[in-house]
Amino acid sequence: MTAAQADRARARSDFREMPEGLTLDAPQLDDGAALWRIARDSRTLDLNSSYSYLLWCRDFAATSVVARDEGGEPVGFITGYVRPSHPRTLVVWQVAVDESARGRGLAAAMLDGLALRTARELGTDGIETTVTPDNTPSNRLFTSFAERHGAATEKEVLFDAGVFPESGHEPEILYRIGPLASLKDPDPLTVH
Repeated sequence: MTAAQADRARARSDFREMPEGLTLDAPQLDDGAALWRIARDSRTLDLNSSYSYLLWCRDFAATSVVARDEGGEPVGFITGYVRPSHPRTLVVWQVAVDESARGRGLAAAMLDGLALRTARELGTDGIETTVTPDNTPSNRLFTSFAERHGAATEKEVLFDAGVFPESGHEPEILYRIGPLASLKDPDPLTVH
């Protein structure tokens, strides 16, 4: 095996495999209702209006991803956008997996696939997201993503609990992950 082949094999191992029977795709407008339902049924996400999920599918499809089952139905999604003042940064807004697809590593596979696609198509090399301290699954998802890709992680409070209009909201901790050198490999896996 040549050094280049070894590097490519190592880069492939940095990415989570898609669970069997599921594929990644850019969201379509018709997916908006399903994304809203998955977010609602998660019982952990702040539920946005159904209108906002339609807008995400229309205006932010290039920076979002949907996982589809064998019948083409959405079973998970990540919504995101490129930060206007930092165009090399993908901001992950929401991550959700339908109950029927949980426990198979889908959130990690979607995050890897989205990060790879936006790196290739938009030149991003870092991720930002916010997570509340009590959201153990999301804290694990982003920590393991950074470890898998050998990326530095910085954390700080972005929004303290006191800035939210409703009482009882926890602070939102900003994760800055990057640079993501593993995304520079020309073909670690195929993403649509």
